[in-house]
Amino acid sequence: MFSARQTAARLCALILLACAGPAAAVDVSLRAPGASPSFTDGLRAASLVVETVQNEEATAQDVVAAARADYARMVAYLYEAGYYGGVVSIRIDGREADSISPIAAPSRIGRVDLVIRPGPAFAFGRAEVRPLTGETTLPEGFATGQIARATLIGQAAREGRDGWRRAGHAKADIEDQSISVDHRRKTLDAAIRIDPGPRLRFGNLNVEGQSTVRPGRVRAIAGLPTGQVYSPAALETAGQRLRRTGAFRSVVLEESDTIGPGQSLDIGATLVDAKPRRFGFGLELSSLEGLTVSGFWLHRNLLGGAERLRIEGEVGGIGGDSGGIDYRLSTRFERPATFTPETTLILGFTLQELDEPDFRERSVRLGGGLEHIFSDTLTGEIGLAYLYSDIDDDLGSRSLEHVLLPAHLTYDSRDKPLDARSGLYTRVELAPFVGFGGGGSGARLYADARAYLTFPQAARVTWAARTQVGSVNGAGLGEVPPAMLFFSGGADTVRGQPFQSLAVELGGGNRVGGRSFMAVSAEMRASLSDSWGFAAFADAGFVGQDSWGTSNGDWQAGAGLGVRYQTGIGPIRVDLATPLDSDAGEDFELYIGIGQAF
Repeated sequence: MFSARQTAARLCALILLACAGPAAAVDVSLRAPGASPSFTDGLRAASLVVETVQNEEATAQDVVAAARADYARMVAYLYEAGYYGGVVSIRIDGREADSISPIAAPSRIGRVDLVIRPGPAFAFGRAEVRPLTGETTLPEGFATGQIARATLIGQAAREGRDGWRRAGHAKADIEDQSISVDHRRKTLDAAIRIDPGPRLRFGNLNVEGQSTVRPGRVRAIAGLPTGQVYSPAALETAGQRLRRTGAFRSVVLEESDTIGPGQSLDIGATLVDAKPRRFGFGLELSSLEGLTVSGFWLHRNLLGGAERLRIEGEVGGIGGDSGGIDYRLSTRFERPATFTPETTLILGFTLQELDEPDFRERSVRLGGGLEHIFSDTLTGEIGLAYLYSDIDDDLGSRSLEHVLLPAHLTYDSRDKPLDARSGLYTRVELAPFVGFGGGGSGARLYADARAYLTFPQAARVTWAARTQVGSVNGAGLGEVPPAMLFFSGGADTVRGQPFQSLAVELGGGNRVGGRSFMAVSAEMRASLSDSWGFAAFADAGFVGQDSWGTSNGDWQAGAGLGVRYQTGIGPIRVDLATPLDSDAGEDFELYIGIGQAF
């Protein structure tokens, strides 16, 4: 029990602590004699008192508490760098901070001096992790004679354990570790012993939680290789497959604490469903093409097996000068884990009317196919579709029917699809088709390749390049729908040129799309701050009458400048471009959208 005097003293201390106001301006000095400027900067960044005095609301008690905590923080930083004989002194107005009680701190503080003397760096005398698998590689630097950084010891221990886990020993753990420092020899000995435990195989996937996705479908989607040797990578892949469906807000896969019969290890799946329904919308504005409004409605778990149904509508050309108004309504149904955990069944329907400068096309497309994920960066899709088109263009009015076998491969290593700063994107589409009722037979090829490279040293400048190539083989210009032919000009091909302004001239003012196409784009993007940036770009496009080659067609080009404003979902893009021909500097096109142009 406290005496009356002790109780009164404590109450006084608490009253003083509560009544203390913000500390006046405090001068802070941090020195590390003999250390490099970068090492000193690291100490400063690790210091809590340096951070605290920058807060105008910090009290004297806050500064004292931060200074006392900095002893451990400074020592930890020295250990991480391999200095085990350092001396840390932190003085508050001349008094060592650890001699000042936080609840009896002075009411005002004028100066804090941190002096860190690292001393000599220690080297590893003994650096050993045993036993190891033949595939385990310890961190570079964890070896006799190298600087004995404390971080390397932890990394080596984890890598030794994880090496066994990768070999199927799921219960591998650190059994013992011996670390000793010899101050006379300036060496550190580290000896770590790993207990591999037994080699295990995957057991059952036990579904937990209140998910509305059926357990059987969860197991099919996860594709856990039951009966095969345990692998952390396989476990992570199973979790990624479940997250990829979009049906779950949270996915946690945990190994059982106990080993089952036959050296098996069950996995528990704790799932939290995402909201089953979602909707969204988008806007894009071009001075010539007008306003495009789009929206979608999505159901993430339509039939209880993480099936997705997406209904999407789009109205384009509103208020534009590029033909009439375009309409599109589409549905897309996806069933994951069809045939294999990485294969998705897709069924789709699209109803569309395009009222473009050179044609009007009403079409219905119905089809389905399979999408397969080969890796984190490579996906492919193949399908079968029926397409009916009713067309009015400069070749006359006609109705066409086609059966298509569309297929595509997509490689995508971009860091952020809407604002890529590094990586590659390549998509190759091939669609053989057979025509009926006047439609021709042949194949359509289209490829889109993009590359991104950023130089942080040069004001965060990103260089982006894009190449598009297309060809229609076999069928004539009037035997395929205009939407399968190629035009150039507009936001997706050549900015600055009017929308679909480049086509195949038939004479007498008549035009149709081309059977060959090429476009190249180059863009420089510079970040001026965390929110603002600008871009400079140039585009060129070609449309030809023949399936291949550039001898029977025309080129066009455009260039311009743009402004970018970063948001949480991607940059708002505003581009102003002009043609690079006789109208250069006289005609301009304005483009506004979300996300980079490519």
